[in-house]
Amino acid sequence: MKAILITGGAGFIGSHVVRLMVNKYPEYQIFNLDKLTYAGNLGNLQDIENKENYTFLKGDITDENFINNIFNQYSFDGVIHLAAESHVDRSITDPLAFAKTNILGTMVLLNAFKTLWKGQWEGKRFYHVSTDEVYGTLGETGLFEETTPYDPNSPYSASKASSDHFVRAYGETYGIPYVITNCSNNYGQNQFPEKLIPLFINNILTSKPLPVYGDGNYTRDWLYVVDHARAIDLVYHKGVDHETYNIGGFNEWKNIDLIKVLCEQMDQKLNKPKGTSAQLITYVKDRPGHDLRYAIDASKINKELGWEPSVTFEQGLSITIDWYLNNKEWLENVTSGNYQKYYELQYQK
Repeated sequence: MKAILITGGAGFIGSHVVRLMVNKYPEYQIFNLDKLTYAGNLGNLQDIENKENYTFLKGDITDENFINNIFNQYSFDGVIHLAAESHVDRSITDPLAFAKTNILGTMVLLNAFKTLWKGQWEGKRFYHVSTDEVYGTLGETGLFEETTPYDPNSPYSASKASSDHFVRAYGETYGIPYVITNCSNNYGQNQFPEKLIPLFINNILTSKPLPVYGDGNYTRDWLYVVDHARAIDLVYHKGVDHETYNIGGFNEWKNIDLIKVLCEQMDQKLNKPKGTSAQLITYVKDRPGHDLRYAIDASKINKELGWEPSVTFEQGLSITIDWYLNNKEWLENVTSGNYQKYYELQYQK
């Protein structure tokens, strides 16, 4: 039985990866390591928490003694590393927190993996999940490729770029078998409502303004989180060691256009007159270092591993909105902070 450690597994993307791996691979023992900060929610995983091949570990990836102890105790064959501080606005306010978690935390995991296996790499893999933001910004044309030079513009993207470099350095220096993926903006069920789509869904439900940075023409590629989890599963099992794969939704949208589609769908689903939600759009002061455009060339993972998105953006957005409308209690618990009590109720009996 393979032992796989998934870091950040109670978070948005991580919970979808944990669920997929637990359900798809009953012969694996899946360990979910999460610090349970504001964005880590074990309520995301209630449907699989009692499965025999699932174990939750509460801890901090920057705690070297703790990490070394669990690596020695469970002898992880593989690591899928998603744990990260990931919100750009928060990185502008507190850059040191991002450096500590995203850089130091990744190094602690790499050291533990290196020390445990001592060069015996048969059947082992360290999978580092990164972001397209490490590449910087694009003009009106062009796409990020795996060979695009790094040019990060925010403390968040700089910290992720640094962690990518350390993963590659450990591969070259110590022979660690690694893969890296750089993904575009994710959306979908269970996303903490600080990110654009769940934030705006919640604000529409509560009749609050929809804050749009600058002129709203910033462009992003959007990836449905379930499709991202499918890609992570594929790269973990079929990817080539020491390779990088870009994962994107083939799905570019200007922020303001995306928001208008979101408003239209919300009006339809809430039986409101067309244009009601759009009246909440409010333009606000731009944030520092705001990248103009991200766009992923995902042709490598498509051609080499056969991955492609399963839904269009409009389809994925509709599924996402329906989930939030059908899970208002989850949304209320998250926005109030009550979800953080779940760990105490479930695990500290």
